[in-house]
Amino acid sequence: MIKKQLRIAVISDLHLGTFGCRAKELLAYLKSIEPEVLVLNGDIIDIWQFSKKYFPKSHMKVVRYILKMAMNGTKIYYITGNHDEMLRKFTGMSFGNIELINKLEINLDGVKTLFFHGDVFDFSVQHAKWLAKLGGKCYDWLIHLNTFVNFVSEKFGGKRVSLSKAIKSSVKQAVSFIQNFEEAAVQYAAQEECEVVICGHIHQSADKISNIKGKDVRYLNSGDWIENLTALEYNGEWTLYRYADAYEKEAIEEAEEMELLSFLKEFKLA
Repeated sequence: MIKKQLRIAVISDLHLGTFGCRAKELLAYLKSIEPEVLVLNGDIIDIWQFSKKYFPKSHMKVVRYILKMAMNGTKIYYITGNHDEMLRKFTGMSFGNIELINKLEINLDGVKTLFFHGDVFDFSVQHAKWLAKLGGKCYDWLIHLNTFVNFVSEKFGGKRVSLSKAIKSSVKQAVSFIQNFEEAAVQYAAQEECEVVICGHIHQSADKISNIKGKDVRYLNSGDWIENLTALEYNGEWTLYRYADAYEKEAIEEAEEMELLSFLKEFKLA
């Protein structure tokens, strides 16, 4: 297999250790690239929902492969998010080619670029953490329900749906939150005199340009590896990678069926 050579790859919101994580697809993506730098932009291991009862081999394979990438020369920046905020007490520590940080600022071909997860702009995370944690658990169960709904729907010739996307798009407050989040991230980048800001957290991939006091600031979001299966890649220019564009629809459906079966077995329903 010929790997795609990249200067930088950015992935976020893997949520390893939860039922919704698409670890097998993620591993396939990681094995298809050879980046000089890999930015893990928060919520990599979901410590909020971590359970000794559920951390399958497919999730551990992702962890091992990332460590293998570091051993083979890839520089890895692990930027902490809210679901792995416990690691923030160790910020600044390095393990070989892996560096644990809260944010990253680098110069890319003359462009000052800022990376951070983004939860600092989430009111519920900062001021009502119990609500944010409850929301995380509900989201994980919603993903399971969505998998089951799609499985049944397609068996009867129906179309695939995304329950979480439908909820987000139909609730004005959720849409407003995403817009406010993006605006806050761009304002912060402008304050730090950065031309590009790259976030995660809201599970919505994006590539937008905003004008702040006469200066353009580019906002990029790497999305997630639960629903959207997206990443950001840099080789002189930023591009958005979508797993669905790279792999056949049948392969994705097969992976979802396996995920559903695993879920049913976990609760002794199959």
